[in-house]
Amino acid sequence: MAQAQPRAVFRQPFVLGELPTPAGPVPRVGAALSAGDRLSALRVRWGIGRGDYRLAPGLYALGEPGPESPVLVSANYKLSFDHLRAALPGLDAWILVLDTDGVNVWCAAGKGRLGTEELVRRVQASGLASVVSHRRLILPQLAGPGVEAHRLKKLCGFQAVFGPVRAADLPAFIASGFRATPQMRRVSFPLAQRLILIPVELVGALQYYLWLLPALALLAGLGGLAHGAGFAAAAWQDGLWAVIAALLALAAGAVAAPALLPWLPGRAFSLKGLWPGLAAAALLWFWWPGPAWPPGPALTAWLLLVPALSSFLALNFTGASNYTSLSGVKKEMRRAVPVQIAAAALGLGLWLYAIFLA
Repeated sequence: MAQAQPRAVFRQPFVLGELPTPAGPVPRVGAALSAGDRLSALRVRWGIGRGDYRLAPGLYALGEPGPESPVLVSANYKLSFDHLRAALPGLDAWILVLDTDGVNVWCAAGKGRLGTEELVRRVQASGLASVVSHRRLILPQLAGPGVEAHRLKKLCGFQAVFGPVRAADLPAFIASGFRATPQMRRVSFPLAQRLILIPVELVGALQYYLWLLPALALLAGLGGLAHGAGFAAAAWQDGLWAVIAALLALAAGAVAAPALLPWLPGRAFSLKGLWPGLAAAALLWFWWPGPAWPPGPALTAWLLLVPALSSFLALNFTGASNYTSLSGVKKEMRRAVPVQIAAAALGLGLWLYAIFLA
């Protein structure tokens, strides 16, 4: 049974008006993104308010759709919704937004939030059967893991048609009678997409670095007091090099590894992150103010810590990529994380020995 849309849905800033339908008025939106939409998207790309960037689920009208217009399914993550409508200028369509807790399509499908039950619930609540004359829902290809097409047809009478991977291919897909070319089905992760995701990785890591870097300087200063060298001098010298090493690890694992992902040896992200970490460690070795060989305990500590941190940060990027699976990530974590922890613990122990006892 159709449920009336709450009036708050029509007061969302991107809603242009309302469109009358047999199931009641539906909020109408356009394909053009406003300056506010773009500014909010930029903020979310930096991880600010990302968990709350969502819109109300329900049925939306893109342009001036009619009974024969296609129905496109999306998540209530506002970035996904905006990406979809911005790719469809001049197209009149219905957009059925599911409640995915503000999670994007691919992640929501993997977590079960974009699934058959939620899709059926939203079809029935919106009264979609009385709004359109056909019985066809166009779902993103990446929603496949969460939707059982045969159950969908049985439960609500609508057929699931899986569209192309990229929203930009939807106009051609619809115009061709809902036939996808092999290129439309191919999942890619080009450099531009990887670079867009790096700010989120950086902000996530910096939340820990905000206390890690001062802690390194404080420990170095306390080590100076233990040796009689003075707090400020040790914090400035030993602490500065510790901060530089930690920032090199951040640049290697959260920036270089995602940017260079296809060209780094190995399949596991933890292994891919190891190579930039080793390169960063080599730079640190070259710049280190003390003797390079044989390396002292402080340098040895960071030669262990930098690759371990870089590998861990690159492993974290699996959540942003579109060709990893939950089972594969769990398997890699069981193998890689104990090694990363062991290397980091050994490195930290050596560094503490170097600043307090050596």
